[in-house]
Amino acid sequence: MKFEELLLEVGGFGKYQMLVYLMLCLPRLVIPMHFLLHNFISASPSHHCIIPNFTGISNLSQDKIFLTRLPRAPDGALSSCKMFSSPQYQLRVNSSQDMDNTSSIQSCQQGWVYDHSQYVSTTATEWDLVCEKKGLNQAIATFFFIGVTLGSVLFGYLSDRFGRRSILLLAFAVTLLFGTMSAFAVSYLMFIIMRLLCGVGLTGISIISLILAVEWTSIKHRTFCGTISGISWSIGYMILALLAYLIRSWRWLLLAVTSPCLLSIIIWWWLPESARWLLAKKEVESAHSYLSRCAKVNGKKNLHSKITVKALQKMVATDESRNYFYWHLLKTSKLRKMTLCSAVVWFGVSFTYYGISLNISGFSLDPYVTQFMFGAIEIPAKLGVYFVLDRIGRRHCQAWTLIVTGFFIALNASIPAEHGHVRSAVAILGKGFSEASFTTVFLYTAELYPTVLRQSGLGCCSFVARIASSLAPMIMLLDETWRYLPPMIFSIVAGLSGMVAFLLTETTNSQLPETIEDVEDDRHGSLMDRVKLNLSTNWFSELELKGTINSVALEPNWN
Repeated sequence: MKFEELLLEVGGFGKYQMLVYLMLCLPRLVIPMHFLLHNFISASPSHHCIIPNFTGISNLSQDKIFLTRLPRAPDGALSSCKMFSSPQYQLRVNSSQDMDNTSSIQSCQQGWVYDHSQYVSTTATEWDLVCEKKGLNQAIATFFFIGVTLGSVLFGYLSDRFGRRSILLLAFAVTLLFGTMSAFAVSYLMFIIMRLLCGVGLTGISIISLILAVEWTSIKHRTFCGTISGISWSIGYMILALLAYLIRSWRWLLLAVTSPCLLSIIIWWWLPESARWLLAKKEVESAHSYLSRCAKVNGKKNLHSKITVKALQKMVATDESRNYFYWHLLKTSKLRKMTLCSAVVWFGVSFTYYGISLNISGFSLDPYVTQFMFGAIEIPAKLGVYFVLDRIGRRHCQAWTLIVTGFFIALNASIPAEHGHVRSAVAILGKGFSEASFTTVFLYTAELYPTVLRQSGLGCCSFVARIASSLAPMIMLLDETWRYLPPMIFSIVAGLSGMVAFLLTETTNSQLPETIEDVEDDRHGSLMDRVKLNLSTNWFSELELKGTINSVALEPNWN
């Protein structure tokens, strides 16, 4: 018997699984709030050089002072980063007149004055990360995603080795500790280190919560549950816009988005360990205990007479007990192809998603509304994925959502800046397809890898994705070289990674593989095939077996 049949016996998706999903939704709200926090805590408000006192300044209006001390940028606006070394009084009469020969344009000498009408404080205003230091401000997001990258490797391995549940608690604690410490950072260096370590913990929450939910869910409900779980990300996305609107100080905003981790630690006490992982590790008694609890909550009676500890021991006795490491992802031919192609797809998904999500300026909407709309469009995108994923298959859904995302990025770049509303609409559509690709890739990857390597596989892919998300903020700085260069790069990467997705194996309506041999021998067929193979066993009564076959027969196999 395989684990899928065990799940059907205890309730493939009943009250127990719904409670698990609800408990895991709260920590998943925290993830997007931290991942996209850079949009607000590191926003760069309007600013100009501090203008020192000079003769006659008291007789001039503010506009005249700006005219005499601040040069104009190429677009005609007053410069944010430069100033005249001496007052240019002649510009009061004719602003287009040349400056005198004794003056020169220089960088700000005494710092900057910031417009606090939209942001009370940000990292840019805290440590003057503007003008020549603009790259350091963008680097905050890069360092955070470096932490996320490290966390994907660390927590992927730890959860496969020591279990999903205990390592999830560690991820909660790490996020709470360093998220709080980052809010009290007294220097730029301390802040980026704390944000990096906070990113490590957040990745653990992200990948472990998803895998724990998937491993308790039957094939029939995986798509639905994956979609519902993803909606919690979108809700967190929109909550961030509301919190940022209400809390304009970056330190208090950081504390606000980190505080739900406290409640998550309390809820953790009621979360189960993955019975699938326990059986893979030969911890039969613990697995039986969780399966019994699941059956009781789901109203399944007489479980002990059908599935005993002895029977579970017999079921796992033929499997070789061993530890698996990341190099096993490349050890066999099909796993190697799967891992390399999945890595390319994850790079494209994350690179384009954060390329869009971390750019909420340049549209006709203010940043709070743009953030909210970017989050709101994700909900219909996820629901659309739910309705089409089992019909067109994981592979086609993954490929085409990426290709269409690339198209919208290129289209948005070609629209003139004066058509702000049109650019906003195209950007929101592109964001929707980008989210659809992200929703698909998590579920798709979890279905591709066997149980013994599932967390490591997802961790490896997440590692590549976080490299991509670390690069995205830096790519945006290339707009100073040529404004079309960043969208061109994002668009090309999306299209190429979408084409690579066609090389992956289709997993729609397929049973999750348990071992490396299941992947290499294609032993992860449909649930109908699995039930037929077990007709001679005494695991199901005749009535229950007919009910299982009939329920599966009602679902078309779109492979």
